[in-house]
Amino acid sequence: MVYCVSVLASFRGTVQHGLPLEIGDTVQLLEKCEGWYRGFIHKNPNAKVGESLFNVMPLSPRSLTHRQFETVIPTEDSVITEMTSTLRDWGAMWKRLYVKNDGDLFHRLWHVMNEILDLRRQVLVGHLTNDRMKDVKQHITARLDWGNEQLSLDLVPRREFSMVDPDEISVTELFKLVSSIPKTRNNCLNTMEHRHRKKETPVPASTHHLFVHMKSLMSSNLGEELEVFFHVYDGKENRPLSERFFVRLNKNGLPKSPEKTERQCTLFVVTIDCVVVVLVAGRMGAGEKKNLCSVQYRRPFGCAVVSIADLLTADSKDDHLLKVYACTTESEWYQIHENIIRKVNSRYNLSGSNTGLAVSLQLLHGDIEQLRREYMVLFTRGVSITKKLGFSDIIMPGEMRNDLYMTLEKGEFEKGGKSVARNVEIMVYVLDIEGQVMKSYVAAGSGEPGGDVYHSFVLYHNNSPRWAEQIKLPIPVDMFRGSHVRFEFRHCSTKDKGEKKLFGYSFVHLMQEDGRTLPDGTHELIIHKVLGSYCAQMFWISQIVMQSCFSVRILRVVCSITLLHCLVGDMLDLLKWRAHPERINDSLLKLKEIDGSEIVKFLQDTLDTLFGILDESSQKYGLKVFDCLVHIINLLQDSKFHHFKPVMDTYIESHFAGALSYRDLIKVLKWYVDRIIDAEHQDHIQQVLKATEYIFKYIIQSRRLFALATGGQSEEEFRCCVHELFMSIRFFLSQENKITSPVTQTQAVFLRTFPAVYGELLKIFTVREVAGFVRETLGSLPATAHAECPLEAVKLHCIAKTVEMCVLVCIPESRCILLPVVLRLLQAHMQEQRDLVMCARILSSMLSLVRKYDSVATEPVVSEEVDLIVDSLLVVLMRTILEITNRPQPAGTNMRLQFQDITVCVCGEFVACLLALLRHMSDKHYQQLLQAFTSKDDLRDFLLQIFTVFRILIRPEMFPKDWTVMRLVTNNVIITTVLYLSDALRKNFLNDKFDYKVWDSYFYLSVIFINQPCLQLESFSPSKRKRVLEKYGDMRVMMGCEIFSMWQNLGEHKLNFIPAMIGPFLEVTLVPQPDLRNVMIPIFHDMMDWEQRRSGNFKQVEAKLIDKLDGLMSEGKGDETYRELFNSILLKKIERETWRESGISLIATVTRLMERLLDYRDCMKLGEVDGKKIGCTVSLLNFYKTELNKEEMYIRYIHKLYELHLKAQNYTEASYTLLLYDELLEWSERPLREFLNYPMQSEWQRKDCLHLTIVQNFDKGKCWENGIILCRELADQYESYYDYRNLSKMRASLYDKIMDQQRLEPEFFRVGFYGKKFPFFLRVSLFSTTGRFVKERTFKSRTH
Repeated sequence: MVYCVSVLASFRGTVQHGLPLEIGDTVQLLEKCEGWYRGFIHKNPNAKVGESLFNVMPLSPRSLTHRQFETVIPTEDSVITEMTSTLRDWGAMWKRLYVKNDGDLFHRLWHVMNEILDLRRQVLVGHLTNDRMKDVKQHITARLDWGNEQLSLDLVPRREFSMVDPDEISVTELFKLVSSIPKTRNNCLNTMEHRHRKKETPVPASTHHLFVHMKSLMSSNLGEELEVFFHVYDGKENRPLSERFFVRLNKNGLPKSPEKTERQCTLFVVTIDCVVVVLVAGRMGAGEKKNLCSVQYRRPFGCAVVSIADLLTADSKDDHLLKVYACTTESEWYQIHENIIRKVNSRYNLSGSNTGLAVSLQLLHGDIEQLRREYMVLFTRGVSITKKLGFSDIIMPGEMRNDLYMTLEKGEFEKGGKSVARNVEIMVYVLDIEGQVMKSYVAAGSGEPGGDVYHSFVLYHNNSPRWAEQIKLPIPVDMFRGSHVRFEFRHCSTKDKGEKKLFGYSFVHLMQEDGRTLPDGTHELIIHKVLGSYCAQMFWISQIVMQSCFSVRILRVVCSITLLHCLVGDMLDLLKWRAHPERINDSLLKLKEIDGSEIVKFLQDTLDTLFGILDESSQKYGLKVFDCLVHIINLLQDSKFHHFKPVMDTYIESHFAGALSYRDLIKVLKWYVDRIIDAEHQDHIQQVLKATEYIFKYIIQSRRLFALATGGQSEEEFRCCVHELFMSIRFFLSQENKITSPVTQTQAVFLRTFPAVYGELLKIFTVREVAGFVRETLGSLPATAHAECPLEAVKLHCIAKTVEMCVLVCIPESRCILLPVVLRLLQAHMQEQRDLVMCARILSSMLSLVRKYDSVATEPVVSEEVDLIVDSLLVVLMRTILEITNRPQPAGTNMRLQFQDITVCVCGEFVACLLALLRHMSDKHYQQLLQAFTSKDDLRDFLLQIFTVFRILIRPEMFPKDWTVMRLVTNNVIITTVLYLSDALRKNFLNDKFDYKVWDSYFYLSVIFINQPCLQLESFSPSKRKRVLEKYGDMRVMMGCEIFSMWQNLGEHKLNFIPAMIGPFLEVTLVPQPDLRNVMIPIFHDMMDWEQRRSGNFKQVEAKLIDKLDGLMSEGKGDETYRELFNSILLKKIERETWRESGISLIATVTRLMERLLDYRDCMKLGEVDGKKIGCTVSLLNFYKTELNKEEMYIRYIHKLYELHLKAQNYTEASYTLLLYDELLEWSERPLREFLNYPMQSEWQRKDCLHLTIVQNFDKGKCWENGIILCRELADQYESYYDYRNLSKMRASLYDKIMDQQRLEPEFFRVGFYGKKFPFFLRVSLFSTTGRFVKERTFKSRTH
C-alpha cells in the first residue's frame, strides 16, 4: 500500500524546490521531514522527486491499488472525487466559452460551479446530518449532470449519488441506469428554495402534516391571560377538519409554560386543499369597564386565519405574524373565521395596529414514522399530535382510538322576566354510571391536559348565543355504557357577588340500549329548568321543570375503532352472530350488499367474525364464509380501497388466529378449481382466482399457527393437500381451448395472480420444492398456442414477475430449476418475433441476477446457467438484433421518430443482454459453443452473423452520443470475444479450408473498431483519457496487434486481400497512436513483398496507397510524425529485399506525396486565398501529373485550383487553369462517366462546356483576345451542327469590348521564394503573377 493524498487547498510552491499544487490533485508521499513532505503529483509523475517539496496542508488520504495500470483509489467520498475531477474539466471549457463569446452559458456555468463549490465545502466539513447529507449530494449530482449536458460531456451513471463501476454490475443493469437518468434542465439553477425540496413527485394527500409553533401574541392592550385555539378548517365545505390545539398565554402574550414545548408546538394531520384557522378565544375577565366582579369568565377577543396554500411554495419553517380581527358584534362571532376566509372582513376591526399573532408554520410531507426519522429534533424536544376529525384514511389492526367530540353549536333561552338578555355560560361534565364526575375526561383540545369540567365562553346579553366550541371527551370504551354528559347553564351577572346562577341543565347518554353509541350529527337537547337549590353530587333536591322554550343544539362526532356508532343493521347482525345464530346464513349472504366503506372501516372485526364462524360451523357455512372472504379480498383490489391492503397484511401477521382454517380454505379452493372445466359461467370462479394471493396467505399463516400450537402435527397431511391442489391447478391449465373460451380467460386470471403465491409457499416449503411447484405449473401450459391468443402475453407477464419479484431466482439451487422453463418460453417468442419488449425485460432481469449472485462459491452453478442460456438464446438473440435493426422505417416523420425510439429502446435492451451474456462466457463456454457446430457451414454462418452484429453495435447511432460508458463496455466485450473467435478462424478457415468472406468480415470489423470516435483517446480531456486507460487500456492497440497476428497467419492467402485491404489498413495506421502505427505499418511491406512475388512489381499497392492517401489526409488524418514513421519503418523493412530499389522508389514517392498533402492541408486552414494556397495546389497537381501520372487526381486538383482563382477573382488565371483539363479532352463522341460536377455525357459535350466556361472567364478577366481564339476553335466544331447564332453573338461581343472598353495594361511580377521559412513546395521556386492593379507594397505583404 502506497500512501497518497488528495489536495484540499492550493499551494503555490514558491519556496525552493516547491511543488505547485491545485485543489483536487493527487499526490504520492515518499518522505516526511519537519513538517515538509517529499513526493510527486500524479498528473506529472516525471517531476524529479528530490525537487518536489510541499508544506503541511489539509490532505485527504487515498490508497493505491495495482490493476492493469497503477490506480489511485480515493478513500474520501466518491461524490467529492467526482466533483473535483468534473470542476477541473469544466474550468478549461468555461474559459473557452468566454473566448467563443457564449456569454449566457458562461455566466450560468459560473453560478453552478460556485454552487457546487459551496456544497462541496459543506460535505467536507462533515457537520451535516445524514438526511441533510443526502439532500446536498442529490443537488450536487443534479448540477453535475446539468453541466455535463450543457457542455456535451458524458453521461454519468450513478447509484445513491456515487458513480457506478461498470465492472461491478451487469451490463443490463448499466443500460437501465444510463437510460433512466433524468435530464435535468435549467430548473436546477433556481433559488436555494428548490435546493431543499424533498421530492418533485406529488405526495399522497393523506401524508401531509402542518407543524405549528405558537410564539406570542403581540398587543398593546392585553392585561389579561388568554387562551389560543388552533384548528384546521375546510373553507370550501365550511367545516373543521381537526380537533383543536389549545395554548394558554400569560398577561404578556407569551406561553404560560415555556419549558413545556409540547404545549406550544403541535403537528396537524391535514390535506393539501385545506386552510388553517387560528382562533383566539377570549380573555379571562369581564368585558365591562365598570362594576367588575371578582369572578372571571371567558370572552371572545379576536380571530386570525392563514391559508395552507401560502405554505406550499416553502419547504422551510417560516415565521408568520397573523392579523387578529376583533368582532364588534358578538352575535356574529361564530362565523368570523368564515367571513375572513371569504375576504369579507371589512366589518371587523383589527385588535390594534400593533396586534399580531406570532407563529411558526411548516408543511411537512410523509407519514408520522417518516417524520420521526427525518425530523428527530422536532420530536425529541416535544410536540403534541393534533388528530383529524373522523376516521383515519387507513385503520390498522391494533390501532386504538376512542375519542368523542362535541361541539356546542347554539342555544335558545328566554329573558327570565328581566329587561335584558342573559349572559349564558355552559359547564360541561362527564358522569359515570354511578353519577360520579369522571376526572380529566373533558379537554378543550390537544396541548393541554384534560380537566373535570369545561366552561364555555360568554356572549354579552345574548339569549340566542352561538358558540361553535369544540370539546374533546377521550373516554375509555369500557366506561361508555351508563355514562352521560351533563350540561349546566348558568347566568353570569356582573352585579352578583361573584356567583354564577344555575338556571337549567341538560344531559345526553353516550350509548343506546342496543349497544350502539348515539349517531353522529346534530342533536337538539331540552333544557330542564331549576326552581330550587342544587346538590353538587348529582340530584336535584327541589322541583325540576322541563322547559320547552329552553334548548341547546350540539354537534356530535365519534372517532372510535371499537364503538359501533354508525353500523347498518346487516353489519351489526353479522358482528353479533353469536347472539343470533339463526341469522348467520342471511348475514353472510347480505355481506356483499353492504357498502364497502363500512366493511373496510371494521375490517378486523369482520374478518374475526368470518373465521369465528368457520371454526365453529365449517361444514355448514364453510363455502359461504369462503365466498365472503373472496368478496372482501377483491374489495381491496378496487382503487378506492387499495390503501387498505396493509391493514389486511397486518391482520394476517399479527391478529389472525384461525389455526384450523387452512383445511377448509384448501378444501373449498380445490373444489372451485376442479369445477373450472365443466362450469358454464366462469365469473365467480375468476373472482376466486383473483383472490388467490390472500387465500394462500391465510392458508399458510393458519398452518403456521397450527404447527406452532401442536408442535408440527399433520405436516404430511398438509403437504398432500397442497400437492393435490396444485395437481388440480395444473390439470385445468393444461387444457387447450379456443381463444375466446371462458376457460382461457380463467387461465389468464390465475397466471396473473400466481407469482404472488411464491413468497407465501416459501414460508413452509423449501426453495427447491417451491421451484418445483412453479416449474410444473408453468410447464403444464399448452405449448401450441396461437400467436394472437391473449394467454401468450399473460404467460410472459407471469414469467416476468417470477424473474423480477421472486426470491426463487435469487437462489442458485432454485434458479437452475426454473431457468429451463423461462428459456424455453423466451426462445419460442423471440424466434417468432412476438412480445419482444417483454422478452427483453425478462432476459435482462435474468442476466442481472446471474451477475449479482456470481461469486466463487456459486461459480459452478452460474457456469452451468450461462451454458444453458448460451445454448438456448445466443443465436436467437443475435438474429433478433439483426432483424430489429434491419426493419424498414415508416414514411411519416412522426411515425419514423416513434419507430426509432421504440427500436432504440428494444434493440438497446437486447444489445445489453447480448453483451452481458458474452461477458459471462469463459474459455470453457467458448470452447463448448464452437464445438457444438456440427459443420463448417454452421460455424461460418455463426461467425459472419456475430461479426455483423458487432459492426452494428459499433455504429454511432447505436447509443446516444453521451453514452460513452456504455460504448466502452461494448467495445471491451467485443474485443474480448474477437480474441476468442480468432482461434476458431485460424483453426477452421485457413489453408485448404480458407474462406475469404469470413476473413474479410473479420478484417472489416477490426478496422471499424479501431476507427471508432469513442476510442480516439487523443480527443479526450486529460482526466477522461486517464480514466479510460486505467480501466481498459488502449483497445485500439490490442485490436491492431490482433490484426497483425491474424495477417501473419494468412500466408499465401494474403494475396486475396491485396489491394482491397490497403485502404482500410492505411486508415488504421493514420490513427495518431504510436504503438498502433508501429504494429500496422509493417503490413504494407508484407503486401509489397507478396505482390512482388505474384506480379513482379507492386504497382497495385502503389496505386491504392496513393489513391487512399489523398482522401484520408484531406479528412484531417495523418501528421508529420506519421510521414517520418512510415518512411523509416518501411525503409528498414526492405533493406534486405531483392526489390529494394523499386521499394525505395515507392516509399520516396509516397513520402513526397504526404509532404505535399500535409502542406496543402495546412494551407487550406488559412482564412483568405493567398499565394500559399495557390502555390501549394499547383505543386500538388503537378506532382500528380509528372511524377505519379494520376490523371484523375490531376483533374481534381485542377478544379480545386480553379475554385481558388475564382474566389480570389483571378478570372484569367482561372481560365488558364481550366484550360489544362480542356487540353486533355478530344472532340470525339467517347462517353464519359459522371465526374465531379459533370454529368454523364460525351467527350465532345464536356469539351464544349469547358470552352464556353473558359471564354466567360476570359471575358470577366478582360482577356478578350484569348476568348476569341477559343471561339474560332468552337466555330470549326459548330460548322457540322450549323449552330452559328450563339457563337456569332459571343464573338461579336468580344470584338465590341476590345473596341469600346478601356483597360489598363496589366502588371506582372516575377517572384522567387528562397529560404527554409517557406513551405517545402515553395522553396527555390519562381512564379510570374499578375499584380491585378495593386500596389507593390501590398503584393509583397502577401508573399510573407
